Amino acid sequence: MSEEPGSTTAPEKRSWLDRISQVFSGEPRNREDLLEGLREAQARGLLSIDTLAMIEGAIAVSEQQVGDVMIPRAQMVALSIDLGMDEVLAIVIDSGHSRFPVYGEERDEILGILLAKDLLKSFAEDAPPQTLAEFIRPAVMIPESKRLNVLLKEFRLSRNHMAIVVDEYGGVAGLVTIEDVLEQIVGEIDDEHDEDEDDGQTQIAAQADGRYVVDALTPIEDFNERFGADFPDDEYDTIGGLVITAIGHLPQPGEELALGRFSFRVASVDDRRVESFMVSLNPDV
Repeated sequence: MSEEPGSTTAPEKRSWLDRISQVFSGEPRNREDLLEGLREAQARGLLSIDTLAMIEGAIAVSEQQVGDVMIPRAQMVALSIDLGMDEVLAIVIDSGHSRFPVYGEERDEILGILLAKDLLKSFAEDAPPQTLAEFIRPAVMIPESKRLNVLLKEFRLSRNHMAIVVDEYGGVAGLVTIEDVLEQIVGEIDDEHDEDEDDGQTQIAAQADGRYVVDALTPIEDFNERFGADFPDDEYDTIGGLVITAIGHLPQPGEELALGRFSFRVASVDDRRVESFMVSLNPDV
């Protein structure tokens, strides 16, 4: 039975499946060998860009500590135990958060955690709450040095979604939530209370030299409208997804790719995704 033109033969498929099996069977000598095998698999089409990014994020989590991702003390939205209930409700509604550290005479004295759902449920009843102390739950205290993979497991087992981070002297260094940990694996998680960054006018910035800095999350539709381009948006939503797939791997800063009359140069990346491109236009193409 003849092979279809351009098809991958069974031996070739088995060869790549064998290589992927070796990646996960302990054969890689170190973390870099493992990542190299995964990136090669992605380049061959065995993994999507998004799947590779999540695997890389999951691997990185095992090497990160709480101090790397925590919300610093100065940025915490915390509640004084002495606040009146109307003041507490106003802060809860304005912040959009679901959990709040509650402190006593000073911010290092964490008394517990307030869950917004407990408070709002009580306000809906006939007898509204009188004091914040009625609602606080015990707080989980953890050191800055705790590994993120260990913390994620503890979050899952305990069903706690927030922990207070303490420094080596016992003072409050910040806080960390299960969302902070998951974002290291899957990328930024936005909700309706996060600032809207999907403004095409702010995601494409003209430079003095005629080039453009383009956020990788810019919708393809916005890019096409801005530059009169016709890139398809049926498979990818963002310009980053389109370019990274064309490159074939998660690129490093400085890598370049030409697509039609556009030249994309990777400007910045983080551990899991490309953040922005420097884009040049070639009118002769």
